Amino acid sequence: MEILVQKFGGTSVESYEKMNEVCKIVKTYKDANENLGMVVVVSAMGRKGAPYATDTLISLCSEINSEPSKRELDIIMSCGEIISGTILVNMLKARNIDAIFLTGRQAGIITTDDFSNSKIIDINPERILKEIENNKVVIVAGFQGGTEYGEITTLGRGGSDTSAVAIGKALRCDTVEIYTDVDGIMTADPRVEPDAKVLKCMDYEDVFQMADNGSKVIHPRAVQLAKNGNITLVIKNTLNPSCEGTKICSGCVAEFIEYEKENSLMTAVAHKDKLAQVKVTSNEEAFSKILNKIEQKGISIDMINFFIEEKSFVIEEESVEELEVILKKYNTEYKINRNCAKVTLIGSKINGTPGVMAKVVRALSKSKISLLQTSDSSMTISCLINKDDMSKAVHSIHEEFYLK
Repeated sequence: MEILVQKFGGTSVESYEKMNEVCKIVKTYKDANENLGMVVVVSAMGRKGAPYATDTLISLCSEINSEPSKRELDIIMSCGEIISGTILVNMLKARNIDAIFLTGRQAGIITTDDFSNSKIIDINPERILKEIENNKVVIVAGFQGGTEYGEITTLGRGGSDTSAVAIGKALRCDTVEIYTDVDGIMTADPRVEPDAKVLKCMDYEDVFQMADNGSKVIHPRAVQLAKNGNITLVIKNTLNPSCEGTKICSGCVAEFIEYEKENSLMTAVAHKDKLAQVKVTSNEEAFSKILNKIEQKGISIDMINFFIEEKSFVIEEESVEELEVILKKYNTEYKINRNCAKVTLIGSKINGTPGVMAKVVRALSKSKISLLQTSDSSMTISCLINKDDMSKAVHSIHEEFYLK
C-alpha cells in the first residue's frame, strides 16, 4: 500500500478555519486515491502568544519558577500537539473521514531521556500500520515521543519536522510533504524581501545550509534525516495547496522560473538576528580552557575568526550572561557587541567562483551598511552586521545576485 506522510505546522492548525483547510487537503488526497494510507503529523496550535502554543505552555511553569523541571516541562509541552491532533480528528470525522489520533509514544517513537531535546532512537510503526489497514487517517502528535520506560519526551525546536520525516523513514515512504504558510522555500524571507522567488527544486545540502543559517521553513535535523533516508521532501502552502511548492531531493539544482543568470551559482539569502559578537584578547593556553568551558556549558559559537592576539566569534544573545561568567572567571579582556545579525548568501558553487565576495561587499557598501565580521565555506558567505541593518542587507544582497 502506498503511504503518504504530511506535516502541518503551527500556523496551519492555529484556528478552526485553518484546520478546515487541512481537512480539505486530506479529503482531496483520499478522494483521488481511496487506498492511499495517510499519516498526518501536527504541531501545536499557533505560535507564541496563542493559548495552546508551545511557548505559552512553557510560560505556565516558567512564570512561577525561573528554572522549571525539564521532565515536567516536557509533559506540559506535549499537550500542545495533543490538543491540535484531537481537534483535527474530530473535524475529519465530522466530514465522514475516519481518523484516529496517536501521541508520539503511541505511534511508536522511542527516544533518549534528554528532556526538552531528546533524540529518536527507534520507531516501531506497527500501530500506525494497523490503523492504516483499518482505512483510518492517522493523526500523530509531532515534536514528542517517549523513552522505553514510558517517560514523555520532546524533541526540541523543529521537532515536528523531525517526527514527520522519521515516521516517513519508518514507513518506507518516498515522499514527505511539509505544509507551512508560504508557497515553498524562497530565495529570501518574503517578509523581509518582497522580490523573493519560490525555488522549484533544491538539493538537501542547500536547504540544510539555509535552515542552519536562519531560514525557518524546515529544521536542519529533518533535512539531514531525509537525506540519510533518501526521502524527497515537498514544502507546500496549506492555503494554496495547488501550488507545486519546493521539492527537495538529492542532485536537485536550485531553480525558479523567472531568472536564469545566477540560479546555477546562488540559491538564497538567509538571515538570523538576536546575535552578539564577542572579541577576546587572550593567549592560546587560556583561550583553550575558555573554549572547553564554553563546550561544557553547551554554548554554540559561530563565525569563528582566531588570530594570535584576538579571537572573534558570534553567539546567541541569550547566552551572553553565561559566557561572561566564564570570561570573568579567567580574568580575560573581552568586548561584547550585542544587537547583531547575520546575513548569509548560500550557493553550491560559491567555492571557485571569482568575485562573489566582492559583489557581496559592494552590495553592502552601496547601502552604507557596516560590515563587522565575515566567514565563508564552500557553500556560504556570512556577514555580521548591526541588527538595524538586517532587512536592508538582505535586500541589497538579494538584489545584487537575483535582479541583475
